[in-house]
Amino acid sequence: MVSMTPTGVLETVLYVNDLAAAEQFYRDVLGLEPFSKAAGRQLFYRCGDQMLLLFNPDATSKPPAPNALPVPPHGAKGPGHVCFRASAEEIERWKQHLTTKGVVIEADFEWPNGGRSIYFRDPSDNCLEFAEPRIWGLT
Repeated sequence: MVSMTPTGVLETVLYVNDLAAAEQFYRDVLGLEPFSKAAGRQLFYRCGDQMLLLFNPDATSKPPAPNALPVPPHGAKGPGHVCFRASAEEIERWKQHLTTKGVVIEADFEWPNGGRSIYFRDPSDNCLEFAEPRIWGLT
């Protein structure tokens, strides 16, 4: 039998309780423009070679409508987490930018094995992070 291993992550999902506030935050603070969106349901963003999806769990936890794509229901309540890749120089610029935008930096530290992270929240209380890839031994 041949062993199979995924080659990477294509999509990351966060669940948000207010799509309008999320769209404003991800556009005006993080500089992302929606790739596509569906009112009351979802926002899709391209982030490098991956996609960041923001879903309203009240909509996505329901079975698909007849004649819709057969995507199984899914959703979560409570804060999630996403870490964005950034160099040490970019992290410093992000920290200044976020602070200017009124975003509170919850934590800013160097990991014991090297690499810096900063943590902050989106309007739905999701925990967001910018970190150097070397925290995971990546380049």
